[in-house]
Amino acid sequence: MPLFCFHCLDKKDGGAALRARTRPAHLEWAVSLGDTVRMAGPLLAEDGETMIGSVFLVTADSLAAARALSAQDPYTQAGVFGEVSIHEVRWSIGEGKPA
Repeated sequence: MPLFCFHCLDKKDGGAALRARTRPAHLEWAVSLGDTVRMAGPLLAEDGETMIGSVFLVTADSLAAARALSAQDPYTQAGVFGEVSIHEVRWSIGEGKPA
């Protein structure tokens, strides 16, 4: 099954506050996806502490299915992100590479 990367950057104005309020629902949603999610986590600012976005590696049947999945994210629905890029990925190197 194809693998897709979601690279999501928070809005500069108000994104951090929306992220904080929506985080519990976002985490619950992400965990509910089970094996669909190969990797996920926050993107961090240069200080190594401040969350400025999210990255996901997910399996989906198509780019359209990946976009539909991203649209279900509570962060997306709350308007946390200012930029979202979704691209198909080929996992070539690293732990967890599909067989």
